[in-house]
Amino acid sequence: MILGQIIKYRFLIFAVLLSFIAVANLTTYGIPPTHDGEYHVLRFQQFYKVLSEGTLYPRWAPDFNNGYGIPLFNYVYPLPNYAASFFHFLGFGFIDSFKLNMIAATLFGAVFMFLWVRDYFGQWGGLVSSVFYSFSPYHLLDIYVRGSVGEVWSLAFAPGLLWAYTRYFQTKKISYYSLSVIFLAFLIFSHNILALVFFVFFLAYTFFLISVSKSKKNVFSLNLRNLCLIIALGLGISSIFWLPAIIETGYVIGLQVFNPAQHFPKLHSLIYSSWGYGFSGKNVTDQMSFQIGLANLAVAGISLISLFFLKEKKLIIFFLVSLFITVFLITPFSSFLWKNIPFIAYIQFPWRFLSLVILICSFLAGLLISEKVLKSNTHRMILAIILILFSIILSLNYIKAPFYHPRDDSYYFSRRNFTDGTNSPGNTFNTINFNPSLKKTVSRLSSKNTKIQIFKNKSTTIEAFVEAQKKEKILVNIAYFPGWEVFVNNKKVPINVTAGGLFEFEVPLGDSKILVELKNTRVRLISVILTIFSSSLLFGLFVRDKYIKIKE
Repeated sequence: MILGQIIKYRFLIFAVLLSFIAVANLTTYGIPPTHDGEYHVLRFQQFYKVLSEGTLYPRWAPDFNNGYGIPLFNYVYPLPNYAASFFHFLGFGFIDSFKLNMIAATLFGAVFMFLWVRDYFGQWGGLVSSVFYSFSPYHLLDIYVRGSVGEVWSLAFAPGLLWAYTRYFQTKKISYYSLSVIFLAFLIFSHNILALVFFVFFLAYTFFLISVSKSKKNVFSLNLRNLCLIIALGLGISSIFWLPAIIETGYVIGLQVFNPAQHFPKLHSLIYSSWGYGFSGKNVTDQMSFQIGLANLAVAGISLISLFFLKEKKLIIFFLVSLFITVFLITPFSSFLWKNIPFIAYIQFPWRFLSLVILICSFLAGLLISEKVLKSNTHRMILAIILILFSIILSLNYIKAPFYHPRDDSYYFSRRNFTDGTNSPGNTFNTINFNPSLKKTVSRLSSKNTKIQIFKNKSTTIEAFVEAQKKEKILVNIAYFPGWEVFVNNKKVPINVTAGGLFEFEVPLGDSKILVELKNTRVRLISVILTIFSSSLLFGLFVRDKYIKIKE
């Protein structure tokens, strides 16, 4: 029985095993010297701390910023943090949770790429595309150089979304409809910036499928309507993240600290560039590789040639045109678009479009193994093996970190240079009125003349008794952010934001019970309601399958 299942799913198993080769180096002890890895280790710890205190959707990082806290998780994609919290709950350290995030996301991406391309080009085609995707230079750059755990998760859910919608479009099954919604939401939860890139391609891809469909006119409009509902539900479920992040951007500083015009790669670096571990920038040379990958370029060229002898060309033309547009957006020739198109500067780095480039090229790699190109099963198998080896061999120098710092979690939690700042470049996510020169806080509540006894001190909740000899002001040593409220003897009292960006309130003469708590603002409350409502609606649609099935 087990052997039969292994044989049945052997191609999928091979896809997972081969993709694991790309991340096997992460099993080494310690942490690789990536751009963002150390940031994530500390973020994971803060997120887990707030989560373990009972806050199901953390928004506040209490120990950063000299102990005054920052609303980090109100703006940062949450899915990697939840994954890390799960791994930590199982007993892994936060450094290991960072690496497990990378491994899990890469394996998921390999599976979804295989499933998506298999529907077009068969088992061998799916396997080839899965390997190309896992071993594409930019994918490995995100893992071993940038340490961008959110982007790696986006690279996992992007093919998952495309596969789920393709299956729904073909079968009209509610299970694939639900997966389309869930994967769209997870894509947004994974990385808000890359979600925008992949979402635009998803729209183009879905409109392509609908436009080339031979369905009747009424079914055509029904497909559009169902697509709109998928998008609405996906956005609704993920609104707990993106809605406050957008509406409340004015309360923090530094969210746009990069100028896209300074990060256009040189044209030759797209073909080949040395594998460095530095950063990109206008005055930085060859410190980070932006190569598309020789294997990817080869399959793109062969796909272009295949247009001259394949009968069904629409699909190839769509992907090649998408590839051309995407590469164009990476080059300096597109600078006028980056200056004039609203929201495109939000992507920050033009080379981020390499994420979409490798997805398109990996799809085209599967085309070379399809029956439309090669009729013989033997020839397809031989070519598939050659392409797989070709892709892996070209990436052998990239599937490893240069070294590993032999550190454990305590190394980061015990050093002020890691904990006293905002855990982000450019003082990002600090509240707009906060004075960063304030010394490290000792107590979260303070007063010159009033005795304060704190008996509950959690990340977003403080409860205390005060004994005031007269009407007195109490200073809350927390960076003020909308949502912080104070209750004195169970009554909400006014608060005053200080010149340093903290906040204070007044207590009356005598004994008082104090509650300081971070609550949802109106927009956060609306976002929570939208998430719950959208999730409930999707569940209802799934349960009532027979009412939304479309019969051709």
